[in-house]
Amino acid sequence: MSAHGHPVNAGAPAPVAGGATPLLRVLGLGQRYRLPRERLLEPAPVVQALQDVSFTLHGGRSLGVVGESGSGKSTLARLVMALERPSTGQVWLDGTELHALSAAQLRRARAQFQMVFQDPFGSLDPRLPVGRTVAEPLRAQGLASRTECGERAAAMLEAVGLRASDAARYPHEFSGGQRQRIAIARALVTHPRLIVADEPVSALDVSVQAQVLNLMQDLQDRLGVTYLFISHDLAVVDLVCDEVLVLYQGRTVEHGSPDTLFAAAAHPYTRALMQAVPPAQPRPGGPLRSRSPAAPAVASGAAAGAAPGHACPFAPRCSFRQDRCVSEAPVWRELSNGHAVACHRAEAVLATPIDV
Repeated sequence: MSAHGHPVNAGAPAPVAGGATPLLRVLGLGQRYRLPRERLLEPAPVVQALQDVSFTLHGGRSLGVVGESGSGKSTLARLVMALERPSTGQVWLDGTELHALSAAQLRRARAQFQMVFQDPFGSLDPRLPVGRTVAEPLRAQGLASRTECGERAAAMLEAVGLRASDAARYPHEFSGGQRQRIAIARALVTHPRLIVADEPVSALDVSVQAQVLNLMQDLQDRLGVTYLFISHDLAVVDLVCDEVLVLYQGRTVEHGSPDTLFAAAAHPYTRALMQAVPPAQPRPGGPLRSRSPAAPAVASGAAAGAAPGHACPFAPRCSFRQDRCVSEAPVWRELSNGHAVACHRAEAVLATPIDV
């Protein structure tokens, strides 16, 4: 389904408003994991980590994906990065279906999409100088000679605020914030069009978070890179992202701009996330660029599939629930331009002041 409730062709990505094709299109993505058997003769239990998630993301934009632990954020990141094959659905990057590629084709395509991991201490090989680490994607792709690899790694280290001479040093010689800059340099060295950032600042001190976030925004302005930004920190998403997608139990429940969602959240779960943030929680400081108007990311209505028992998955925790909520799955619908939700009681939620 499209954001307006129309069927979406499961083939090549369909053009969107204005004829522009999104850089990233996720269609009906689902992932099931089979757990170990509890008893020998019983069938293995199955966990539905993602169910029917769909959205689009245009080049040069930032989409934040938020939700509590276990909501499916990291599973979504792995599927978009083609690190796992989905149980259902498709991931299209610039008109290419990633999971339909052969291993050799996928390896070549990885130059166009890279990942920044959460842990800046565990994501770098302590045995290698950082220059070699940054150049590793170039060598793996065969994109440059040995001399060119060194030159491009040194240039990318300078681009993220380090020195070219730092290429000879080892990860243990750098602070956490510097290590994350190195990880970003490694992700950007192939000049990818998409960066999937999975909690890229959550392991850093608040004073360092702003530096890394500013760096990512500066690089986006200069290089036009697109970010899929996975985070549990609503303050970070509010500052950095152009659009926000809210996940709950593997389903998208709300989508919109940060200004819209954080001022007029229409799903009870989105409000619960906002209310869970401690009032005195420190925020990343420093000047951050303002979000520029452009083609938004669009979440698709296919994401609001029926829960077990055809109920709203949030109903057991929801103070707005009615009988309909425990017997009928909500339909994904657009409340206003760019603001969509899967909730029967969205109007009642909107009529209630946000208490944060």
